[in-house]
This record gives sequence, structure tokens and C-alpha cells, in this order.
Amino acid sequence: MAALPRISETEWEIMRVVWGKNPITAAEIIEELTRVDSSWHPVTAKTLINRLVKKGALGFDQEGRAYLYRPLVSERDCVNAVSSSFLERVFGGSLSGLVAHFVEHRKLTPKQLRELRKVVEEQ
Repeated sequence: MAALPRISETEWEIMRVVWGKNPITAAEIIEELTRVDSSWHPVTAKTLINRLVKKGALGFDQEGRAYLYRPLVSERDCVNAVSSSFLERVFGGSLSGLVAHFVEHRKLTPKQLRELRKVVEEQ
């Protein structure tokens, strides 16, 4: 499998929209982004879409004057790559260190604790 493209924090916002609904036009991506955060500027969004195409994260088909964008990388693969990179950089690859950190520094609800126990027990 080819290496996954590096996706910036802002590009992740675009990818989340495309992963959620595809194929999708640039206008629809911009509409969804501005619905969530009104500070998005259409030119910025189009620039980021073009970057994602150049990186190989997005592909497109042209229908008339419209471009329909679709993901070329899966959300799961990207999340796995970023998670693994974070785990290595910040916790030296120690999954137990990561979990311990978040359990110690974040207030978990009883429901979250049950879910965490269930995941651990299933392993």
C-alpha cells in the first residue's frame, strides 16, 4: 500500500466533510464547512481542496462545469496512521502510557469507564 498523504489539521476538516458525503461538489463542501464554522472563506476551502487533490487524498470527476470530489484514502486508514504517529512521538509507542495519561488527566464519566473496561476486557 502506498504511503498515506500528510493531512494538515485544517485539511482534516475538509476530509471529514468528504468522508461524510461523497461524491460532493466544492460548493457543498464550503456550505457544510460554513454551517459549522462561519469563518471559513470559499477561496481558502478551494485552495485546501486543490492541495488535497495534489496530495492524492481526494480525487474528482467532472460533470459539466462541476467537479465532484471523492476520497482516495479511507478515514480509518488516516486515523490509524495519525494515531500511530502520535503514540510513537508522544508516548514512545506505549499504549498503556497513553491510556493512563488520559485516565489521570481527564474526568471520565461512569459510562466512558464502562466502555473503556469493555474494550480492554475484549482484548
